[in-house]
Amino acid sequence: MNITANNLYLSVDQVASRFSVSKDSIWRWRRDGEFPTPVKLGGRTTRWRLSDIEAWESQCICEFAMELKFQPEMAFLR
Repeated sequence: MNITANNLYLSVDQVASRFSVSKDSIWRWRRDGEFPTPVKLGGRTTRWRLSDIEAWESQCICEFAMELKFQPEMAFLR
């Protein structure tokens, strides 16, 4: 089996560590609709797909750049 971001799963501890926040923050972000939905793997096992986390990160970066009205051509003029 090829290992890709689509079949790698992260626990809440791993996700919290990735963003340097508490587990409670991850669950709060999820509850508030600001974070990807985890996958139920059975019983009490909940994980996030790495691909979903990476897509969310990319979206956040794009939104942040739009908020700043980033102009790449201006970055070289400094």
